[in-house]
Amino acid sequence: MDVVLLVKAAIMGIVEGLTEFLPISSTGHLILAGALLGFDDAKAKVFDIAIQTGAIFAVILVYWQKIRATVVALPTERQAQRFVLNVLIGFLPAVVLGLLFGKAIKAHLFTPVVVASTFIIGGFIILWAERRAPSATRIEAVDDMTPLDALKVGLVQCLAMIPGTSRSGSTIIGGMLLGLSRKAATDYSFFLAIPTLIGAGVYSLYKDRALLSVQDIPMFLTGLVFSFISAWLCVRWLLRYISTHSFVPFAYYRIVFGIVVLVTAWTGWVQWAD
Repeated sequence: MDVVLLVKAAIMGIVEGLTEFLPISSTGHLILAGALLGFDDAKAKVFDIAIQTGAIFAVILVYWQKIRATVVALPTERQAQRFVLNVLIGFLPAVVLGLLFGKAIKAHLFTPVVVASTFIIGGFIILWAERRAPSATRIEAVDDMTPLDALKVGLVQCLAMIPGTSRSGSTIIGGMLLGLSRKAATDYSFFLAIPTLIGAGVYSLYKDRALLSVQDIPMFLTGLVFSFISAWLCVRWLLRYISTHSFVPFAYYRIVFGIVVLVTAWTGWVQWAD
């Protein structure tokens, strides 16, 4: 057993868990962390996607009461049925567009300029959204969303296919701009992440199964466990944070991180392209 490899897997799991649900792009942080650790080969890219499942287990745990109540009520209660329908509607655009354009985006958009630009532009969009959103709020809770609201947020989530955009950032800030309260947008982002990230993880493992072997199991389990723990702490913190704070600090962080991407790419410190 390679202890150094397990330590690297644990660090990457922590990075994934801490950044997956914040509007700061977990992909960008995983690329930087992987470059620093020398953990950035083809197998590591599969690992980065697969350990998202650990983060999703944290969401399921935090929202277990809501999920359980929905499952129990699903056969008879219209509200539960609409909630599940809204999650499925929001999930479908990512599936369709991901299958159609995923390879092309990965081949042509994973460049330092694109990553840095999306970080910086996303930061300014958050600043704009935080000024505009309070006056545009019309939906206070996830259960008040319509299927059309879900579709709109699902389409916005597809922007996260562009590297550096952030899936959670797209859904939360996009939701706020579409009229959801900060709490409703954050909750829906978490619920939408469950099928989206589990689907991405399973698909990646299946597609690249030839790269993997039984010897990789300890590495993947370590990443999953640390991703779960750090995500659980992060989600609980974020839900408390948004009750009294805005996303403005994350906007400034994105702008600074975009500059970091440009500097590391210009110096050759990080290989941002495949």
